[in-house]
Amino acid sequence: MPEELAGKRLDQIAAKLFPEFSRSRLQEWIKTGSLSVDGEGRRPRDPVVAGAMLVISAEMQPVDSWTAEPLPLDIVHEDEHLLVLNKASNVVVHPAAGHRAGTLLNGILQHCPALEAIPRAGIVHRLDKDTTGLMVVAKTLLAHKSLVDQLQARRVSRQYEAVVKGVLTGGGTVDAPLDRHPVNRKKRAVHASGKEAISHYRVLERFRAHTHVQVNLETGRTHQIRVHMAHINYPLVGDPLYGGRMNVPRAASPELTDMLQNFRRQALHARRLTLLHPGSREEMSWEVPVSEDFSELLRVLRADKSVESSSA
Repeated sequence: MPEELAGKRLDQIAAKLFPEFSRSRLQEWIKTGSLSVDGEGRRPRDPVVAGAMLVISAEMQPVDSWTAEPLPLDIVHEDEHLLVLNKASNVVVHPAAGHRAGTLLNGILQHCPALEAIPRAGIVHRLDKDTTGLMVVAKTLLAHKSLVDQLQARRVSRQYEAVVKGVLTGGGTVDAPLDRHPVNRKKRAVHASGKEAISHYRVLERFRAHTHVQVNLETGRTHQIRVHMAHINYPLVGDPLYGGRMNVPRAASPELTDMLQNFRRQALHARRLTLLHPGSREEMSWEVPVSEDFSELLRVLRADKSVESSSA
């Protein structure tokens, strides 16, 4: 043990010497004797002298019991620390009541069985079932701790694209706390007692009755973009929870009418992800284009705008 740590508490020293493990995991190992000092068990608060030997003799056990399944994964990047995926629509990220199988987590475990020893199989953030785009998965405990710390410190940049109802005149920021909806437990709502939630948006393209926007998250609350945009009266196209009534613009073409009536998921895509690599500590970024149905929605909206302009 380094001399500069001499005399400090065992749990504080362990956190410095073994940064790949969480403090709670180290505390547990100290209490069970799996983390010893010179071959002996100690209490977390016990001071440790210079030159002592700290040894971890714990075996990593599966954190939860999930089933690995052969499911298609669109892998954007993979190394010893990270797995970056382009998630498709209609894919649940994490098993829950009613969705114990067929989730992204089940497919990840099939691809990398060692992830069963990582909390939540390395999943550190989620996308809603019908939101497409980039997600990062931690493949090691070091990566898991690093990514969780970066997310909590708001050092992970997540850039989204969405199509909203209504024509925005410019960009802005929504700073509105979110909590569970008081009536519908599947929903979130803006409420003063909720957790801080901040979204920054800017206009990418305007159409006759819709706007293509870019949204950058400062925080990452459940349904944040969907609730925030609905809160300022620009709900996402196709959003079944927050989108309100489906409305078709005046004199819309049959193609646009059909598109809006049949776009049955929120038009939301996680386009760009930037973070510090847990191993090299270098900044890394990935970007994936919008999904095929999102791209088709934009094409039809542009065609409708073009027809309106030519007839004006």
